[in-house]
Amino acid sequence: MIEFDWGHPDVIELVKLALREDVGAGDITSELTVPAERMASGVFRAKEELVVAGTEVLETVYSLMGGVSALEVLRPSGSAVSAGECLARVRGRARTLLTCERVSLNLLQRLSGVATLARAFVRETEGTRCKILDTRKTTPGLRRLEKMASMAGGVTNHRMGLYDAILIKNNHISAAGGVRAALAAVAGQPIPAEIEVRTLEELDEALECGARHLLLDNLTPEEARVWIERIGERATTELSGGITLETARAYALAGADYLSSGAITHSARAVDINFRLEWEGE
Repeated sequence: MIEFDWGHPDVIELVKLALREDVGAGDITSELTVPAERMASGVFRAKEELVVAGTEVLETVYSLMGGVSALEVLRPSGSAVSAGECLARVRGRARTLLTCERVSLNLLQRLSGVATLARAFVRETEGTRCKILDTRKTTPGLRRLEKMASMAGGVTNHRMGLYDAILIKNNHISAAGGVRAALAAVAGQPIPAEIEVRTLEELDEALECGARHLLLDNLTPEEARVWIERIGERATTELSGGITLETARAYALAGADYLSSGAITHSARAVDINFRLEWEGE
């Protein structure tokens, strides 16, 4: 499981790229209109009810730009906030605060959107044994941040990439020559292995071969219930394929151990957070 490591090298490189993309050779407007010595304070404020993610990244944004004397994170990642609540305060050179504004907001709005949707999925399955998983359907380059944001919302991280878990899907099964051959090929590996089954025949074959984690894809909740009853306690089950916030509870009540939904990361909307400057000396 990925940890809340907001200072991870991947995060730092992402922030550097975002600043380079936005600032380029310099913030022309701020340099022309704001005196170099002008100081200011800035406040990040939620404009709607949301779950916060990414306020800790502000430290990296401002440290890379310089010119900030104080940063206070008031609402850490995972906090549920109401409209109007202050998330963080920053003080420093006004030019720096203006230059960092868009990158900071882009990150906070995107990550808090993921965390907010993740929390909604978790709430839909409360009272069941089912856990929500995120997926690899993330924005290219933003995976580590988006997976930390989904975890801030209460979702369990699935594999980080292709390298830290085995997930045998239908194309792997076809290429290997069937369920039995695919499972034999990964037997004895030191990392977790999961296999997708598409028919009841494949399901029975996988169980006969000792599969302990099954992915059931594109079933209706009613079909899922039948399959899960057939599996019993012989393996854990993950349901996936078009699971939405509206259908999540029905799938969870089918008895699944896990639901995975790419929507948490690929369809989360950016939430409304704003940034306002307060000029010192006024």
